Amino acid sequence: MTDRRRVRAVVVDDHAMFRSGVRAEIGHDVEVLAEAGDVAEAVAAIREHRPDVVLLDVHLPGGGGVEVMRQNPCPDTRYLALSVSDAAEDVIGTIRGGARGYVTKTITGPELVAAIGRVSDGDAVFSPRLAGFVLDAFAGSIELAAVDEDLDRLTEREREVMRLIARGYSYKEVAKELFISIKTVETHMSSVLRKLQLSSRHELTRWASDRRLL
Repeated sequence: MTDRRRVRAVVVDDHAMFRSGVRAEIGHDVEVLAEAGDVAEAVAAIREHRPDVVLLDVHLPGGGGVEVMRQNPCPDTRYLALSVSDAAEDVIGTIRGGARGYVTKTITGPELVAAIGRVSDGDAVFSPRLAGFVLDAFAGSIELAAVDEDLDRLTEREREVMRLIARGYSYKEVAKELFISIKTVETHMSSVLRKLQLSSRHELTRWASDRRLL
């Protein structure tokens, strides 16, 4: 990207150290105008700086990445989701919310720079495995309406617990991963099973697998 104007970007993530790491990785090739840690900060930064691209985490305090796009503070800005999550509902929901691409945090610095440039040019960019979710969704093999209706019953934290439990994590492992107590995990799990009308973690795993949420 040395032979063209540097893409102007805002980095949105609720972890300051991660934002700093991204800035260090891409700063030579991408002009990072600002950083933001939640929805309100992101909307304000985008409105002020009018970047070409926003690197947007999916799970943000204040309503998530989709809420930032819903408020649409700068219609000309394009959004590239950069998330630790590779779950189908996050990928599809974020794309439906308006993102031009979705990559996971395992991406390398040069790959991220290239993805930012492509999104700025109007291309759609996905990590290889995630592209399949989007293609399946448009092909109709993932029932989006059913997935949305079920997931709308769960809070964001319940979705996180649900996904980890369905992947085979123990309650102790979930508690460690999410920095919450085992008792809180148990409470969320009971709520998930009740809302989804399931009776066991085995049923939950089958439910999540059928909807490609793992």
